Amino acid sequence: MNFPELYRTELHKTIDAIDSTLVSEAIDWFKDARANGNTIFVAGNGGSASTASHFACDIVKGASFQKDSRFRIMALTDSLPTMTAYSNDVGYDIVFMEQLKNFAKPGDIYMAISGSGNSPNVIKAMQYANDLGCKTMALTGRDGGKLGPMAKLHLQVPVPHMGRIEDAHMIICHMIAYSFMDTEK
Repeated sequence: MNFPELYRTELHKTIDAIDSTLVSEAIDWFKDARANGNTIFVAGNGGSASTASHFACDIVKGASFQKDSRFRIMALTDSLPTMTAYSNDVGYDIVFMEQLKNFAKPGDIYMAISGSGNSPNVIKAMQYANDLGCKTMALTGRDGGKLGPMAKLHLQVPVPHMGRIEDAHMIICHMIAYSFMDTEK
C-alpha cells in the first residue's frame, strides 16, 4: 500500500471514531447560543489556531449570511497584536484567558481546540471560562490531555497521529457549521 492509500485508510478509521452524538450536542449548544445572543469563543495553537479561525469564518459568513438569526463568534487566535502584546509583556500562557476576561460572560461558549490537550494557554482559558459560568467545549486528540476532563463537552479524537487528529477536528467543525448551512434557509 502506498502512503496516500495508507493515510486515507487510517483517516477513515479516525473519522469513524468521531462520536456523532457529542457533535449533535455541540450543534444544540450553538443553536442555544444563537437564540440567546451568547458569544462563542474559539481558540487553539498552531494548526488548531488555523482550525479555530477557519471555523469562526464558516460560522460568521456561511452559517449567518442572509439569515434572520446570526451567530456571535470570535476566534481568539485572530488578534495577532493582542496575542503578541500579552506574550511579550506577560506570558503566552494567558493570551486567551485575558481576552475572555474582556469579552466573555456567563452562558457564553468557550471552545478550545488542542490535539494534545495540554496547551497551557487553552487550559488556563478553560479554567477561567468554567469559573465564569461559560459552557465549555474541548476538541482534543489522543487521551484528551488535561483539557478534556475540564470541559463540559469533550469531543475527543482518540488516535495518536496529529495530522489525523487535526483532520478530524476540521471535520467536526464542518459538521457543526454545515448543520446550519445545509439545513436552514
